[in-house]
Amino acid sequence: MTNNNWMSLLGLANRARKVVSGEEQVIQEIRRGKAKLVLLSRDASDNTTKKVMDKSHHYKVPVRLVESRDVLGHSIGKPSRVVVCITDGGFASSVMRLLEEI
Repeated sequence: MTNNNWMSLLGLANRARKVVSGEEQVIQEIRRGKAKLVLLSRDASDNTTKKVMDKSHHYKVPVRLVESRDVLGHSIGKPSRVVVCITDGGFASSVMRLLEEI
């Protein structure tokens, strides 16, 4: 049940235009200091994982891993997504809390 909760909240954040998807767009938001949480799929390529993790650690943005790109895409109502970020602090902290409960 908790799995559906974080997915629903991420979908709500997406409808509120507080979610950015796509590797380059997420990296750009991290650099701008607007990303509050990065969600990365476990099946991302090694290159993408390294790039996103390094950039996130450098700018001190928390990263959480999710099951797959299909789950991540489905939660925001789009095809498969490898990486997304949340740009709102409230949504980010709530999603982090729900992901930690799993």
